[in-house]
Amino acid sequence: MFDIDNALCTLVASGGSDLHLKVETPPMTRVDGDLCPIEDQPPLTAHDTEQAVSTMLQDPVKLNELAEEFEVDFSYSISGVARFRVNAFRQRGALSIVCRAIPVSIRSVSDLLLPPVITDLSEEGRGIILLTGTTGSGKSTTLAAMLDHINHTMSKHIVTIEDPIEFLHVDKQSIINQREVGMDTLSFKHALRRVLRQDPDVILIGEMRDEETVHTALSAAETGHLVLSTVHTVDAAETVNRIIDFFPPHMHQQVRSMLAGTLKGVISQRLVRATDGGRVATCEIMRMTGRVRDMIMDPLQTGRLTEVVSEGAYYGMQTFDQALFQHVKAGRVDVAEALKAATSPHDFKLLLQADGRKGTTMADLEQVEEQRVA
Repeated sequence: MFDIDNALCTLVASGGSDLHLKVETPPMTRVDGDLCPIEDQPPLTAHDTEQAVSTMLQDPVKLNELAEEFEVDFSYSISGVARFRVNAFRQRGALSIVCRAIPVSIRSVSDLLLPPVITDLSEEGRGIILLTGTTGSGKSTTLAAMLDHINHTMSKHIVTIEDPIEFLHVDKQSIINQREVGMDTLSFKHALRRVLRQDPDVILIGEMRDEETVHTALSAAETGHLVLSTVHTVDAAETVNRIIDFFPPHMHQQVRSMLAGTLKGVISQRLVRATDGGRVATCEIMRMTGRVRDMIMDPLQTGRLTEVVSEGAYYGMQTFDQALFQHVKAGRVDVAEALKAATSPHDFKLLLQADGRKGTTMADLEQVEEQRVA
């Protein structure tokens, strides 16, 4: 019989990030970005996945959600091992499950090899900070590190609204109230309608999902609160446009004004394969300056935000390729992998060549590129 706890322990022991369970396929783990089957495990049956959900999910409300909507998000934990963010969904009539491992301990900004400017951003007194990136890019881990820094260094009241709760925070210098959608509140919208009456200093919103959530977040930032949230976008310019597009056209200029007045930073993150076999977070960072504010206000200029970011090193700003270049120089990412991940491989080659280091002539880089493609 399939043992879900044993499979999850195997995932954690291997340093993996996700466990995939699908009928007629062996249990699969994602380790350093690649999927591979768990050794000596036969293909799963429909009974196996149904039993796994029954073992992990005891909440009748969530079980009813799965029955009515054919999918559900929930959290699960194994004491002393890890917590897991779980999504169960039906496909071709059977249940499939994906479990994301959430470490028990929270790593610091420096442990994650993130730039120090992220610590500076977490010390902002008010405004809104957005973490962006695709699913699995490490947004939740970075947010947890930022909250942990606040918790360690400042006396604040932090309220989080998550779906589901991932990292568990213990009160240190701050007080942290963590609310889970479906268990502690009906929805992000319901929680945000009342959050300002809870005397928060810092509000974490798990995800910007709709106009009301975005409007409430911007209003909270305007009234002196620090708001942290996530958006599924790839860079600062797309993030600004996505926030504006939540609203009807007649409100766009008003939203631009609110965003220009409250936005403190956008951290756009991707994970890149490291030379040691793991993965390293690589961040584009935009901070608010006068030029950034003007470009947010002018729809014709918003697309040029990347130019400001590339020239904003004095303020701690960096493009994704600039951050990737620093990883290469530090030996954390090799040239071939960097070229594969770069936003603009050609410009990245020029950046490496301009550095004048051994092995970074254009001919050498072209050879590396040919080997990678081959």
